[in-house]
Formats: sequence, C-alpha cells, structure tokens
Amino acid sequence: MKRRKFFSFVGGAVAWPLAAQAQQGEPIRRVGILLPATADDLDFQAWVAAFLQGLGQSGWIVGRNMRIDTRWATADAAAIRRHAAELAALAPDVILAHGGATVGPLLQATRTVPIVFPIVADPVGAGFVDSLARPGGNATGFMNLEYGMGAKWLELLKQIAPSVTRAAIIRDTANPSGIAMFGITQTMAPSLGMEVIPINMRDADEIERSMAAFARVPNGGLVVTPSGPTLLHRDLIVALAARHKLPAVYPERTFVAGGGLVSYGADFVDQYWQAAAYVDRILKGEKPGDLPVQTPTKYKLIINLKTAKALGLTVPPAVLARADEVIE
Repeated sequence: MKRRKFFSFVGGAVAWPLAAQAQQGEPIRRVGILLPATADDLDFQAWVAAFLQGLGQSGWIVGRNMRIDTRWATADAAAIRRHAAELAALAPDVILAHGGATVGPLLQATRTVPIVFPIVADPVGAGFVDSLARPGGNATGFMNLEYGMGAKWLELLKQIAPSVTRAAIIRDTANPSGIAMFGITQTMAPSLGMEVIPINMRDADEIERSMAAFARVPNGGLVVTPSGPTLLHRDLIVALAARHKLPAVYPERTFVAGGGLVSYGADFVDQYWQAAAYVDRILKGEKPGDLPVQTPTKYKLIINLKTAKALGLTVPPAVLARADEVIE
C-alpha cells in the first residue's frame, strides 16, 4: 500500500462521524492507541494505518463497530504518563501501546484494561509480562528484537566501514535490553578486531559530550540500540554522527530516513499488522495473559547512499544486494 493511501486511511478512520455508528445497529467496541510521537510523524502514521487495515481485515471498521481513541503523547515522559492515565480512565476494550516508554506508564495506570504492544525490546526484563510463553497479566504483544541483534549490528558496521576498530554503543542504562545487548557486542567485538565503548543516554548534553569525546580518536563508529530515549534524541544522534563523521548502524528506518547511514531491524509495518490480530482476538474474548509474546518474523535492511557518500564510504555490493530499501 502506498504511503499516501496509508495517511488517508488513518485520517478517514479516526475522523469518521460517530453518528454513522448508531445507524449500523452494532455494538461499538473502543480501542485506545498510545504513541510516543507527534501526529505529523510519517512513520508512525504508516504503522497505525497498517494496524487499522489489519483490524479491517478482521471485520473491525471504525464508525461501524469500533471507535478509536488516539493519543499522540510525544516522547516526553510526563506527557506520556498523562495520556496513559487519560486512556486508562476511559476503560477501552483494549489499548495499543508502542514501546516500553508507553507500556510502563499504562501498566501503572491500569492492571485490568488489556494492552497490546506492537514494539517492545524486552517485556520480561522490563517486568511487563511474566514470561514470553505465558504473559500472565493484562499485557502482551510483539518484541522488536532478539538479543543476538547486537552482534548483527556490530558485524554490519564492520562490513560497511571496514576501517572501524572502535564502536560506541549508545544505550539506555534504564532499559534491560540495552545492558544485555552491550554484553553481546562485547563478546562479538574481538572476532571483528573491534573495541566497544558504552555511551549512556541520560540526557542530550551527555550524549553530545560523550560522542564528541569518542570521536577524538580515529576509526570510530556507532551502534544505536532501541529505547524511548533513543527515539527522543533521534535527530540529535543522527546530526552528531554526521558532524563527527561516524558511520552508524541504527535499529529502525526512521533514523536512516532522517539522514542516518544504515538500519537493520524488525519490520514495524508487519508488527503493527500482527498486533491487529491480537487486538481482534482480545475483542472476541481471549485474555492477553494467555497470548504469547512473539519475536519478529520480518526484518528490513535500509541503506542511505547519500550519507555513505558523505562519509566517504562505498557500500559493498553484497550488502547492497541484501537491502530492502536504498535511499539515494
């Protein structure tokens, strides 16, 4: 589906007059959506559109038998907590929540409203579910990575920039997955002739200082791990990588669309589509605690050739051949 069609679907679905609902004579089910982004974020628009289309495939049509309450909470933690409390107070039939930054506040606000996450790095480590096979509470959904991704990102960095011998791993120390993936990259680094150094994301100033200090020594590159702070500081990290001439591997397409070099990660459109199937099952009576958390089934490699040229890099043909999308 073309992106323009995605956007019109989102706008039309959410704006459907409520009067049309009563005309159908069907009971209206209420679905909340909590997103750590602004309403003009094109990637989130496309992901939500995939979710709504997936619901439509299961017979859930906004304005006929379903109402959507969407909260674009930005990446600000206070705003997310406020919107999470508002959505929970509405007591919808189920809430779709993107990432740990939204799931955590929702679980603080409600332990009864079902929550489906299309994207969470480590739901067990974060305490959102008891186990992947039996979540046990009111939340379930889809992971956006496996811990082995840390090694794959480091290997991809070395393939695209062979001269890199030092890699800064940008991580959120409050996120269990960030700590775990750093350990994996440490294990992988010697076999690639590399050294890895952590950069913590407590605030923008720390990121800027740490990246500037790291870049003073030559032959450096970056691996950016996914988290709420990563998303919040996305533009800053991409800008600093360009300023310091650091090849960087990112966890998702949004970074590369914004000027980053390369990303490898789960296909978020597919994850949102699958999340719609879980919401459908919950609306039909299943409990989130009985639905296993699933790992990604589709991954995408995105390369920005304009950025590669600016860094003086030639992307190997074998890597280009694997790319799902090339931005020129």
